[in-house]
Amino acid sequence: MSFGSPNNPYEKPQNPQQPPQQPGYGYPQQPPQQQPGYGYPQQAPQGVPPQQGYPQQPGYPQQPGYGYPQAPQVPASAYGYPQQPGYGMQPSYANWGQRFLGTLVDGLAFLVPYVLVIVGANAKMAFLSLLGGLALLGLAIYQLIIEGKKGQTLGKQALGIRLVREIDGQPIGVGMAFVRRLAHFLDSIACYLGWLWPAWDAKRQTFADKVCSTIVIRTN
Repeated sequence: MSFGSPNNPYEKPQNPQQPPQQPGYGYPQQPPQQQPGYGYPQQAPQGVPPQQGYPQQPGYPQQPGYGYPQAPQVPASAYGYPQQPGYGMQPSYANWGQRFLGTLVDGLAFLVPYVLVIVGANAKMAFLSLLGGLALLGLAIYQLIIEGKKGQTLGKQALGIRLVREIDGQPIGVGMAFVRRLAHFLDSIACYLGWLWPAWDAKRQTFADKVCSTIVIRTN
């Protein structure tokens, strides 16, 4: 008896409309898994731990990831740094009248030692002239030092004004104060026009101020 004969009782009849099924290897066949499309989150396989980021190296600041909110920037004024003129703050310039009166007070301070020099010369009193000359020199040096370090001579202190650098609002220093005194030659050479220039200038500067990048501001 052959297995292919129709008389075989152990052979299962096949449907002629269906193809014969291939035998497996002992394991049940699983339906194919559908791959996720673009734009859908992919699920991690079960039993696989999530991937961790790279460990942070010492000495390198941690960069914020994309989409994470960043901390707001704190202005420098919050740490106690004062805001100086020239960095977004409009200074209050001294007008021409204040500058003129300050110069007048400084001139009056030199009047007393100058009189001593004149009187000593006319009276042929060398000691009196020498005393007046030393007083003039000492007062001139003192005025130069306080103007360079504090920005105020005796006349500027009396009028409430101060000489500062235009870029940061700080005192200009003794050396630059001496250079500015020499630069006043430019104010006098053109028929003293430079001394009158602060009356209509936007920053109330003389020619010497423009050359030395200085301004005179109010302190009150």
